[in-house]
Amino acid sequence: MAPMATNPSNSGDTLSLHTEVADAAIVVRCSGRLTIETSPLLKTEVKAMILSRPRVILDLTDLSYMDSAGLGALVGLYVTAKGAKCELELVNLGPRVRQLLSLTNVLSLFEDCGRYGTRIV
Repeated sequence: MAPMATNPSNSGDTLSLHTEVADAAIVVRCSGRLTIETSPLLKTEVKAMILSRPRVILDLTDLSYMDSAGLGALVGLYVTAKGAKCELELVNLGPRVRQLLSLTNVLSLFEDCGRYGTRIV
């Protein structure tokens, strides 16, 4: 598993994924933009992790933008995780990402949407 993967398809539309193992989970720190151009990278990399680990945490601290394709990628990963009996968490959501997830009723799918290591009830 690569410590960093980048999609350089367009200099304005990049997504970097930095992975690390923390406790029994893999933490994937997402940086950049999650768009139609970059969502295949997230889906490919994270799906492999979901199928091999019981817990995957997506840290969205440095995610600057997400469009509907990015939203679809997160929902697709959620479905894959449920089928694989993997716990998929989103943490450190920025206000715009949280608003998009909330407006589309996707936020409720992810039980842990607070800071890494904490749970919001």
